[in-house]
Amino acid sequence: MTKNRNDRRRFFAASAALATGGMVAVNPKTLTAEQPAAAHNLRYCLNTSTINGSKVPIRQQLKIASEAGYDAVELWLRDIQKFTEEGGSLIDLRKELLDLGLGVDSAIAFGRWIVDDAVQRAEGLEQSKRDMDTLRFVGGRRLAAPPVGATKQPGLNLDAAAERYRALLDIGRARDVVPQIELWGFSANLSTLAEVLYVAAAANHPDACVLLDVYHMYKGGSDFSNIGLVPGAKMHCLHMNDYPATPQRADITDQERVYPGDGVAPLGKILRSLVAGGFSGSLSLELFNRTYWERPPEQVAQEGLAKMKQAVAAAWDGK
Repeated sequence: MTKNRNDRRRFFAASAALATGGMVAVNPKTLTAEQPAAAHNLRYCLNTSTINGSKVPIRQQLKIASEAGYDAVELWLRDIQKFTEEGGSLIDLRKELLDLGLGVDSAIAFGRWIVDDAVQRAEGLEQSKRDMDTLRFVGGRRLAAPPVGATKQPGLNLDAAAERYRALLDIGRARDVVPQIELWGFSANLSTLAEVLYVAAAANHPDACVLLDVYHMYKGGSDFSNIGLVPGAKMHCLHMNDYPATPQRADITDQERVYPGDGVAPLGKILRSLVAGGFSGSLSLELFNRTYWERPPEQVAQEGLAKMKQAVAAAWDGK
């Protein structure tokens, strides 16, 4: 019992620490459906997995996102690496982003920064350094930091994870890139909001922040009743998607994700709660739906943006 009480005290103390840092009080009732996303300080971003980015060349990804009307992209480091390995120039990629008026609001990478094995962790941190240097060169400043390598065996020590996240944050600060600790609902660790908030807070670092995903929160067991605990000012990006009523939570997978509004997720509640907590970042459409991948990527990007805008409008229209 004493250990449980101490754990609870540490969690609530850490959560309080995370909640400080410029939380902005916003009354959702003052935000109407007629106001554009700019009034909420939200940006529309395309995670290129949505258009089967691994099969679509990165320069085409950028063109599709720009022509569809997105403010930014969330790129995958593996796609950038493939581009350079095939002779592409990071200078040209950065120029193309600027010419198209696209921000790089986040990026996806898989450095094993969190694992218990010291050798693997050191290698993961070196990979993260390279990823951050590449990302910064093309104009990006935020990188996803999921629990890669710690997804199968439960029982990860959260205080150790916090120390490792702090080390990653220090690396990022030296490179002007912020690693965002990411919740993965299918993982044996960091699959719940409580775990992610604890690790972010216990890192005791001014750059600590969380990267949430509507599908992953559901997959990890959240009913979103605790979404109001999230200090939105400590979020830069929300992975925007939806999920159907079936398959059931235990059986649902990434590929069942659907467009925002086409599923049963309480998107209005999620968006209103995050904005009320100070969130003013990017809504990044991240889907892995094989049905969408069979369609023209331009069409998927356009429809996805329209669905996101509808979801934002509906959030402040009582839906």
